[in-house]
Amino acid sequence: MNRLMCIVVVIVAVLAPANAFAGDVVKIGLNYPETGPYSVQGLDQKRAADLAVEEINAAGGILGKKVELVMRDSKSKADLATKNVTELIDKEGVSMVLGGSASSVAVAAGKVCQEKGIPFFGTLTYSTATTGKEGRRHTFRECYNAWAGAKVLADYMNKNHAGKKYLYITADYTWGHTTEASFRKFTNTEDKSEHKGMMTPFPGATEKDFKKAISFAKMVKPDVLVLVLFGKDMATGVRLATAEGMKSTMQIVVPNLTLGMADSAGPKVMEGVVGALPWCWQTPEKCGSEKGKKFVENFASKHNRYPSTSGASAYTILYEYKDAVERVKSFVSADVIAALEGHSYTLLKDEQTWRDFDHQSIQTVYAVRCKPEAEVNKDKYKLDYFEIINELPGDGAFRTRDEWNAVRVAAGKPTELEPLKGTTAK
Repeated sequence: MNRLMCIVVVIVAVLAPANAFAGDVVKIGLNYPETGPYSVQGLDQKRAADLAVEEINAAGGILGKKVELVMRDSKSKADLATKNVTELIDKEGVSMVLGGSASSVAVAAGKVCQEKGIPFFGTLTYSTATTGKEGRRHTFRECYNAWAGAKVLADYMNKNHAGKKYLYITADYTWGHTTEASFRKFTNTEDKSEHKGMMTPFPGATEKDFKKAISFAKMVKPDVLVLVLFGKDMATGVRLATAEGMKSTMQIVVPNLTLGMADSAGPKVMEGVVGALPWCWQTPEKCGSEKGKKFVENFASKHNRYPSTSGASAYTILYEYKDAVERVKSFVSADVIAALEGHSYTLLKDEQTWRDFDHQSIQTVYAVRCKPEAEVNKDKYKLDYFEIINELPGDGAFRTRDEWNAVRVAAGKPTELEPLKGTTAK
């Protein structure tokens, strides 16, 4: 009997989840694009997440537990994200998941986390759907969204390009659709017979697809060319438009920009392009954020380049998760979510707030113009791309509660997020 009991104990130990006996460790899942069209943004997330984990562990971890980051490559594919996040929760035993780049991936990850009662934080997901019609109680978005980006950029465009003819080249998935719709709304270019558009495949668009779209734009001859493209796809689109000499006759707009995207295309190609973003490495200096300046300094010293907005978001999320857990002294998801709702924080910029009804981080947003090539190249890392040309405070940039309610009703969704899963700790 004793021998049989020993065998049973050994079998249980072998089959038990890896975290079952790791009482001194908390696992956090990062589902990010290591490969694929958004891999540059993915690398930035990983580097910043690693930096945050290193700092947090050096300071004693979270509630005395060391943080272990468990990673999966989403390849910017929603079906793979579903598989990855399911595995991170069921096999790895993570207590929280963060990541993204493609909003389709974030929506898929959020759905799995909702079903399994685990918090999900989107690092780089700009579709309004993520916290709009697809919003869930267990999903939080730290970055801004397409609505806020469109609003701050349109404010600039309406002052400088009012009454002009626009043309849209758009990635055919949820981020592209909602970004184009938001920008059309705020620039009064919703008449598609006058302000034409063309879709490009996602994922998997080829150079041939972009050449076809740019040829169409060249034929239409708009005053403003809006490239609703992201990552390497955007770099390809702007490069082709520049090669065709289109900058001399039209303003090129990229509604959602990142440093990695600009760097992928290069300073000559990006010169004069305008766009929007929630954070760039100059933001801490502008806001007087000492923590933000330190983050930029530490990241740059490790990687010989500045962090991008996706990295800033991943870094912030890990610190916000730590803060919420330590405020409630609990890793129970329901406790952590309740602690985040309505909570204001200041880390890498000015004050932000996790809005209670949709879990969108409300924050200042910026419109930027890419500097001349010579100016970019003066920087020690050759990454001084952005000049801030406009900004809006969070309360003026994001959807109101009434606007959010209207979106939910139109989508047949309730105007309150789901009840929390599980009971809160005592």
